[in-house]
Amino acid sequence: MQSIPGTEPLYTAAQTRELDRCAIEDYGVPGIILMSRAAQSAFECLCGVWPDPEFIQVLCGTGNNGGDGYLIADLAHKRGIAVRVLQLGDANKIEGDALIAREQAIANGVDVQTFAHQKLEAGVVVDAMLGTGLGGDVRGDYVDAIDLINESGLPVLAVDIPSGLCSDTGRVLGRAVRADVTVSFIGLKRGLFTLDATDCTGAVHFTDLQVPTEVYSQVKSGCARLELEALLARLPLRPASSHKGSYGSVLVIGGDKGMAGAAAMAAEAALRCGAGLVRVATREEHVSALVARTPEVMTHGVATIADLVPLIESSDVLVVGPGLGQSPWSEQMLWAALDCGKPVVLDADGLNLLAGNEKAKDKAGIRNNWVFTPHPGEAGRLLGLNSAAVQADRFAAARQLQQVFGGVVLLKGNGSLIAGNEQLLLSDYGNPGMASGGMGDVLSGVLGALLAQSDAHGMTVLECVALGVCLHGAAADMAAQDGQRGLCATDLIPQIRELLG
Repeated sequence: MQSIPGTEPLYTAAQTRELDRCAIEDYGVPGIILMSRAAQSAFECLCGVWPDPEFIQVLCGTGNNGGDGYLIADLAHKRGIAVRVLQLGDANKIEGDALIAREQAIANGVDVQTFAHQKLEAGVVVDAMLGTGLGGDVRGDYVDAIDLINESGLPVLAVDIPSGLCSDTGRVLGRAVRADVTVSFIGLKRGLFTLDATDCTGAVHFTDLQVPTEVYSQVKSGCARLELEALLARLPLRPASSHKGSYGSVLVIGGDKGMAGAAAMAAEAALRCGAGLVRVATREEHVSALVARTPEVMTHGVATIADLVPLIESSDVLVVGPGLGQSPWSEQMLWAALDCGKPVVLDADGLNLLAGNEKAKDKAGIRNNWVFTPHPGEAGRLLGLNSAAVQADRFAAARQLQQVFGGVVLLKGNGSLIAGNEQLLLSDYGNPGMASGGMGDVLSGVLGALLAQSDAHGMTVLECVALGVCLHGAAADMAAQDGQRGLCATDLIPQIRELLG
């Protein structure tokens, strides 16, 4: 597995259960101790976010998640805070450590009631209903309880994961609690950081429950969350002897009729990310506009493959797709780029053209030196699926794309996923303000520039993509400090340069 600096492992539900089992059975940590530590951590977090709560309502299910909830209620009761537990599901089915927790809370005088659609009183709500074991859509009283919580307007703390959120995919399973804070235990669940998760989790806090560090060496996660600062720390200072040839050349191929802006944004982003030379191959009628916007970019009008080949030969990395279109001209440009064997960032209509031509996919084959950057719709077309099927399990879709095409696949979206040969990476930088045209074009330019500088930086293709995605999202977060609405793709470019500076 390629090592990426500063990553944080993310786990599936099954892997988290194995961590739990390993701690209990192999290292002798009693399950009730882990449950007590989880409750203590969640309660301390609650009191830190909402100091001196007058009333706490804990909604408990019948599993270990509910056991955590009972111990949280017990701690609140001991602290002199008014607390009530609402029990969902058949209490007779509670067993093991969860039963010990319930009996302890009742013995200590905690008010425990059966859930009967009671109105939630003013105070803090603790969601301890459905943990990571949920296998299908939420049903029965749990639907009503989740609706009551979400409609109450009260502050909510979710225990381990918001009820109804799939811990493996980040998908809402029919209904999900929208929490203000989520406290996750032992291993961070990968579903906390992608797709629907951000709307459900609120701020995510993590505690390892003092599990022995040796436990984590027993369970390999296969997925990791990226940290921008660690990636930026990899970038070396530029030597005083640097020249433009030291940092590679990028050729942006795109800008069919009426779509010059996409190529222009990609080129400007590549330039601002430090590429030594940036060229654009576009329609002749767009040359003057691109030169006027960014004179540092060498812009060429190309009509045929013969016009394009010399530009390809003099470039190190190709960015194919921004504003490329799907005309016969577009197809010529794409096939010429794929024939050359040079590193390629393939985006937008470059992906759509490839998806729509089986012969082209067979000809392109599996390559190690290209980067695919699909959004869910483009990913679906490449896999013969619809976007809903891709979003149902983004991790599986990213992995499948990488296995089919090779190279590095970046599945864009909330919690963007990067699939390399042996590893899945997740970047949770970014915000909803990025839901506007041109964001992908800027990103493709960033990736092209970083690939062109990979030798100078001593970074692999996977590391370049990881850095580029995090830069792009973090820049959007900086630019959105003035508001998410109206955020434009070009607003990110100065922020990206500042982050790299």
